[in-house]
Amino acid sequence: MSRWLVTGAGGMLGQDLVTVLAGSGEVVTGLTRGDLDITDGEAVHGALRRLRPDVVVNCAAWTAVDAAETAEDAAFRLNGQAVAGLAAACAGHGVSLVLPSTDYVFDGHARQPYAEDDAASPRTAYGRTKLAGEQAVLDQLGGTGYVLRTAWLYGAHGPNFVRTMIRLERQRPVVDVVDDQRGQPTWTMDVAGRIVALVRSGAPAGVYHATSSGETTWYGLAREVFRLLGADPDRVRPTESAALSRPAPRPAYSVLGHDGWGRAGLGPIDDWQVALRRAFPAVAAAEGAALAAARVLSPTERHSV
Repeated sequence: MSRWLVTGAGGMLGQDLVTVLAGSGEVVTGLTRGDLDITDGEAVHGALRRLRPDVVVNCAAWTAVDAAETAEDAAFRLNGQAVAGLAAACAGHGVSLVLPSTDYVFDGHARQPYAEDDAASPRTAYGRTKLAGEQAVLDQLGGTGYVLRTAWLYGAHGPNFVRTMIRLERQRPVVDVVDDQRGQPTWTMDVAGRIVALVRSGAPAGVYHATSSGETTWYGLAREVFRLLGADPDRVRPTESAALSRPAPRPAYSVLGHDGWGRAGLGPIDDWQVALRRAFPAVAAAEGAALAAARVLSPTERHSV
């Protein structure tokens, strides 16, 4: 049994990770942003001294991709500098550190899945700041630093694409969704499970890709959500990314390879459709509860995602 500290425990992944750890018999402390500001180095050292964790998982991050384009310094303070400080503190206290990261460290121009050791080439401020955090963990922690890149996350906690599609199926006659971006929809509970399995296995430190197997587009994912709701998937219509105006360019290809799991003696996450079916009851229930408490929008309005 190990002692775990989860920072950013109020987020979508952080909440699921705390749940998985508690359910697996580990000793876990989850600290939200209000509990611990990881940009405060003194507070970080104090938490490590007080809690004496064996493993820290840093789920605290700037994840507002578009906002980072005009606030890169602020995003870098959290995703880069604060992570570097946390890595140094973990090294000083003899603590392992796991950093969830992102497909945005790649340029999105590939035609085959990105390997764990492929050269990073981020095109966005968000990607650059997350890459800085990755490099800090790998440089400062050597054999006790793990980077888990993930992408297209959804879950029961907080806003995400799957919950949005559940809501719009009830509120819109048709939904236009981009069909020119490919990736791997990934349930946060699966990522949480991979984090625990990785650390428990004693796998070599380094970079791992924690995404579902297989691939689809946002349009394909939306159609699958409609099917699971018993709705007509033809109510989802394809559109192009160019039809949407967003400050940060989205990767056209965000498919990540999973060879690292095999080298560690572990299996990758299930195919994305299998994972979505497992996740759907909890995700749909969470969105249903939110809808019950929310203002109902006009069903005649159209919406593009």
